[in-house]
Amino acid sequence: MPNEIRRRGEIERKLIRNFKLMPLYDCIVVGAGPAGASAAYHLSKKGHTVLLLEKAALPRYKPCGGGVSPQVAKWFDFDFEPVISQKVTRARYTWNLGEAIEVDLQAPIWMVRRNEFDHYLVQQAQKQGARLLDQTKAMGVKFVSESGKARWQVATSGGAFEGSYLIAADGGRGPMAKWLGFGDRKASIAGAIEIEPKGTVENSHVVHFEFGLLKNGYVWNFPKRDGYSIGSGVFRTDRRKGKDLVAPMAEYASAFGVDGDAEPKFGHPVYIWNGNQRLHTQHAVLAGEAACVVDPLTAEGIRPSIFTGIKAAEAVSDAIAGNRSALAEYTDIIAEEIGHEMKLATRLAKAFYAAPHLSYRTIMQQPSATWAMARIFAGEVKYADMVQKALRRLSGGLLAKS
Repeated sequence: MPNEIRRRGEIERKLIRNFKLMPLYDCIVVGAGPAGASAAYHLSKKGHTVLLLEKAALPRYKPCGGGVSPQVAKWFDFDFEPVISQKVTRARYTWNLGEAIEVDLQAPIWMVRRNEFDHYLVQQAQKQGARLLDQTKAMGVKFVSESGKARWQVATSGGAFEGSYLIAADGGRGPMAKWLGFGDRKASIAGAIEIEPKGTVENSHVVHFEFGLLKNGYVWNFPKRDGYSIGSGVFRTDRRKGKDLVAPMAEYASAFGVDGDAEPKFGHPVYIWNGNQRLHTQHAVLAGEAACVVDPLTAEGIRPSIFTGIKAAEAVSDAIAGNRSALAEYTDIIAEEIGHEMKLATRLAKAFYAAPHLSYRTIMQQPSATWAMARIFAGEVKYADMVQKALRRLSGGLLAKS
């Protein structure tokens, strides 16, 4: 702790003495993933001056299955077709690589490669006037209020910048939340590992899930135009310690003619929702995985992250217009729109993984279950619309009333 305090002090001194502060922006957005890019787009579209900071060079690789709900198109006024790698219309499930269950989806789901998808969102923000500085790492922040003028100063590897407001969208592992004083966030830190083999894809309209090779999680194969995203993840985080994610993934990959052992592997933590929490502070909010909005049942994070980015942009814009409670209202909106759903998803995940083989036989063999989950993934219905029925089916009525 003393070293951390000393380091923060050094950064603040450099911020004041050694860096020349740049012109004041309406908002600085740290992190150019789906949340940050969406926030930058919508703020710029409203006419606000926006600086988007990203530590990596864009486009950059991001480990992710890449399933995206087409619903996100409703939140933007541009065409996503250039970065849709594949559209899947059928789901295929197995247990221990046994006989498959296949179900046609009632509406397609997009498959994207995150380097292309994220960069495309950033480019749309730039077209609206947002300024991008990639390969620029945030090194520290300081809140300043002088003569009634409040602002954030952000020290970076490329200089220091000022913004009237700040959106922290630098991911679950990013430092911004800690620097802004949020401390320990409510999150269950899950684990996933993935390979991205290139090659010819057979039945590219089919998305694959395997539930028997890995306890308290699943293995997947998400097809792309030019290959696969094959991965494994444990999402019941209280039971993931010591789990081998590589062997199940490699075994599943072999079923598709892929040598999983030979492919480069990309592991990453997943910050899963574990309770509503405060997402705002003085002139700043958290968005995306920094706000811990990954679904506890499916581990889906792209659509929730985009949603938080859009709502963060609305809150900052309202605050600039004079609404002093706008940022607090953002916390309330995320709790109402996402938190309630995530609480129900947690209950379903707990019930499913309590007896996974029984759950698999009970739920996955019902086409209606796939259709319901696809509609939840797309944002067309909510967990509240189906959770009681699912819990009764999983537990014979014992869990639905708990």
